[in-house]
Amino acid sequence: MKNLPDFAPRLRAAASALRLDIDVNQQNCLLAYLDQLQRWNRTYNLTAIRDPEGMLIQHLFDSLAVVQPIKKELYKHTVHPTVVDVGSGAGLPGVVLAIMCSGATVHCVDAVEKKATFIRHISGALKLPDLQAHHARIETLPPLQADVVISRAFASLADFARLSGRHVRPGGRLVAMKGKEPLEEIEALQTETAWRVERIEPLQVPELEAQRCLVWLIEQGSA
Repeated sequence: MKNLPDFAPRLRAAASALRLDIDVNQQNCLLAYLDQLQRWNRTYNLTAIRDPEGMLIQHLFDSLAVVQPIKKELYKHTVHPTVVDVGSGAGLPGVVLAIMCSGATVHCVDAVEKKATFIRHISGALKLPDLQAHHARIETLPPLQADVVISRAFASLADFARLSGRHVRPGGRLVAMKGKEPLEEIEALQTETAWRVERIEPLQVPELEAQRCLVWLIEQGSA
């Protein structure tokens, strides 16, 4: 990976801080993904963050911070769960989840064609056959029966629930990656939709001095 500094030690340190077990293959895949993102970003402008340092912290570490909480939910009922990443962009956090969650099928959905094309490239280049890319708006796809539907800076909670809720299997969860607790969004969600906040889980992203949390949503009447 000639275009990147040696980020391996910092990646291992971040994984340790997050209590994540990362094997050599996963480490190499994560760093190869970062390398490809930097290469493609020069031409296709996949993300506003352009320097490798920023990508490492604000994209890779930010996505790794959700892995443990998501894994706890995913494998409750099956060893082959399904994840949908809505408004995935360049595959965040979907590609990271595909690398870190063994046996999971991950659908990355984005309305921008070049971003879906990049994720398809990553699926082949990193040999991730269970990583699938969809160039589509989430509301146009048939129900994907996901255990977890996740979004990162996609929409308000109410819009996320309205557009994506039908892709959650019975008993599954919507999960929104947010900065500060979105109090106004929570109020609108509960007023305008059949979804409610199950819990808000604080996250600590290594090397990032900013608030992060996961907002877990459950449909009323769902187990």
